[in-house]
Amino acid sequence: MKFNSALENIKVYEAGKPIELVVREYGIEKDQIVKLASNENPFGCSPKVKEAVRAIIDNMALYPDDSMVKLKTALSQKYGIQSNELVIGAGSDQVIEFAIHAKAHGGSKVLMNSVTFAMYEIYAKQVGAQIIRTPSREHKMDEFYALYQEHRPSIIFLCTPNNPTGDGLLASEMIDFISKVDSDTLVIVDGAYMEYARFKNPAYAVEPKELIERFENVLFLGTFSKAYGLGGMRVGYGIAQAPIIEALYKVRPPFNITTLSLEAASVALYDEAFVQWCIEENFKEMARYEAFARSKGIDVIDSYTNFVTLSLPEEKNSSKIAQELLKKGMIVRDLSSYGLNAIRITIGTRVQNDRFFELTDSLV
Repeated sequence: MKFNSALENIKVYEAGKPIELVVREYGIEKDQIVKLASNENPFGCSPKVKEAVRAIIDNMALYPDDSMVKLKTALSQKYGIQSNELVIGAGSDQVIEFAIHAKAHGGSKVLMNSVTFAMYEIYAKQVGAQIIRTPSREHKMDEFYALYQEHRPSIIFLCTPNNPTGDGLLASEMIDFISKVDSDTLVIVDGAYMEYARFKNPAYAVEPKELIERFENVLFLGTFSKAYGLGGMRVGYGIAQAPIIEALYKVRPPFNITTLSLEAASVALYDEAFVQWCIEENFKEMARYEAFARSKGIDVIDSYTNFVTLSLPEEKNSSKIAQELLKKGMIVRDLSSYGLNAIRITIGTRVQNDRFFELTDSLV
């Protein structure tokens, strides 16, 4: 059977290994496994969210509210924007898919960082677009601008803070770059970890309202999968001027967000105290990882997220270390597929992090 030829050069996205698979493969008891691979909130979601979801569990026979009015109202109030400047996706990666299908095609070029979220390339290749990457691991705006001038891409991805490395981009540098980009080029600012960056250093914080008021060609992405602890609910969003949102709606399927997910995300927005507590705990524990790396002479990338990336010396192989940890019930992310000899670790609870240090001490 023949399939779309564009699929031939696409690698399947490798998600973090699930706990259940480790149980089956290594015979480790489930309660002995620690998953620090997928950048989930180790504290889960707000207790208020759990109560709200339980209260509507009997509504599952009905289709969800496709206008998503409750969630859009909450997001509009949070960011000071209009509901027609919002699109909701099953995770922010679905909004990425909407944007690619709405803007790119076989003759398009898509510009992104050398090391960044894999789904940008996967979605772009699905429509036959050509991928252009910068040479450096970090987001360097001079490299982006040089490649922009050379290739005139249809879409530019700026991931800040960046996944999978954790480094951030100064908001002022990003805005200076966007101001030099033609208005027909869609600039997608992926702010999946923006809550963490805003807490750590406001100079790295992007404000969606200011961004879209200034630029008609920018789409900002946010998610409930990280700081809000709703990875399993799959809710993300895009913020842009109305003409962009109207285009994205033309490729959005109906009822793409479940009733339970809509309720969970809506309630989560109103419990900012819980989210701020999670973020504070995150950076307290991150300091321990930084101290651990220093004690071992390991480079750690300055992170504005809920994870840290340890760049290992040449004599230490990231794949082997990740595999050895896996055998002991510790799931981390090996970044060798990104061309990095590094492991990425989600910041867990204090107990989970203690376990990581214990198991890793002799390996690095």
